[in-house]
Amino acid sequence: MNELEQLRQRVSELESEKAIRACISRYMDLCDHLNPATPLDELGNCFTADACWQGKGARYAKAFGGYDSRDAIVAMLAQYATEPAHFSLNVHFLTSEQIVVSGHEAHGSWNMIQVSSFSAGGSHLNSARLEVDFRQEQGTWRMARFQTENLFSRPVDHWSSDERLPVPGSDSDD
Repeated sequence: MNELEQLRQRVSELESEKAIRACISRYMDLCDHLNPATPLDELGNCFTADACWQGKGARYAKAFGGYDSRDAIVAMLAQYATEPAHFSLNVHFLTSEQIVVSGHEAHGSWNMIQVSSFSAGGSHLNSARLEVDFRQEQGTWRMARFQTENLFSRPVDHWSSDERLPVPGSDSDD
């Protein structure tokens, strides 16, 4: 492989990584705002037609199970897009990213923190390990296998408080 071909391959891999990052980020953003106005077709477009979505490990396999096909995944997620919305607050944070591209397929892994409050009451802090296979489908990177495994999970009292912030050198230290 000559130098120009190597550069083309490297640029292609970088563009693929960027598209994969955009895919999972859009999925998480849509999941952060699940309600009756959520564009479920856009959510479905994050997945290949034959995708599978799996909860892994004792806690998530029991809580979530598994879904085989884009339509089944969208139907599962649509259960959260109710009125009133299941979540009154839902935010996903992804970190420790690893993406490996191999032609028209790729694998990514992330550690995820999810901060949630529920319309029915209560709040929760979860962390999970995500293992995700991607594949180009019709020229677009989509998730082909999404696997989530709980690392820890705990209820919390609340997320936002009017308590003063301890800022050094400010009058709020009183």
